[in-house]
Amino acid sequence: MSRRKRTALLAVPVAALLALVPSTASAYPDPGRVTGSVVTHDPTMIRTASGQYQLYATGGGISSKTSADRTAFSAGADAFGSRPGWWSRYSSVPEAWAPDISYHGGKYLMYYSVSSFGSNTSAIGLAGSTTGRPGSWTDYGIVYTSGSSSDYNAIDPNLFVDDDGKWWLSFGSWWTGIKMIRIDPSTGKQHASDTARRSLASRPTGTKAVEAPYIVKRNGYYYLFASYDTCCAGTSSTYKVKVGRATSVTGPYRDRNGVSMMDNGGTPVLESHGSVIGPGGQSIMNDVDGDLIVYHYYDGNDNGTPKLGINLLDWSSGWPVAY
Repeated sequence: MSRRKRTALLAVPVAALLALVPSTASAYPDPGRVTGSVVTHDPTMIRTASGQYQLYATGGGISSKTSADRTAFSAGADAFGSRPGWWSRYSSVPEAWAPDISYHGGKYLMYYSVSSFGSNTSAIGLAGSTTGRPGSWTDYGIVYTSGSSSDYNAIDPNLFVDDDGKWWLSFGSWWTGIKMIRIDPSTGKQHASDTARRSLASRPTGTKAVEAPYIVKRNGYYYLFASYDTCCAGTSSTYKVKVGRATSVTGPYRDRNGVSMMDNGGTPVLESHGSVIGPGGQSIMNDVDGDLIVYHYYDGNDNGTPKLGINLLDWSSGWPVAY
């Protein structure tokens, strides 16, 4: 869908937008037009004070891209010029996955994970920067870990700052699902007086595949986005994005039909359609023209290469609808 067409949709009456809610997978929107360096996985994006879009993603020392207009993207250097030494304890490569960038208190923060595929011997790290640019990041070390005996996996972190100033970090993949811990704003690490590990979403029967949490608050509700099923398998990927909402940041999150996300609930937001296969690894970004869902998908017209996807979200129904 062209950016002009997406912008025009902002003026469409609510009733017409509600008609866009997909009833079948084939009704999901194609990604908005992006050009240039578009190969990416697990993207997170922010608009800096200068108006430039800065994107980070899985790979290397955390790969980067920039854009002036959210359409044409250029590849940049890794976030880390030299990779922190502790990474090698969790990944033989070593490389980092699924970063999460945000801006708080005059500083850019980036949570990220280090692991090996299929392993839950994993760690979440934290870095900070005054500019958000590649090469400017200072690593603050490990935030949270999981090991081979853990029933959870410390990957795919997302920081959420509530209206009352409390910081929360959701994370997780497979095993027993999505978890959350409270964060101390002064350190960016787990709060010393609240060490509880809460559960937000799980699949108690069948596949355990739920991961990549991202939380936003809209219209008095907390919304938990997550990726379900199989990623990282090219055109065989079955990834999809689902969402639930709650009146408390710690849950319980329920889908549009009232099913708990702790019991495999979730309202679909994006699924495979046409050549857009396995959309997921999503983040949500608020921009000047509304909320964006930023994600990767596997291009069925390009041998399953992971590509950058960006769509606007409409909330008028009380639930996010991509268009």
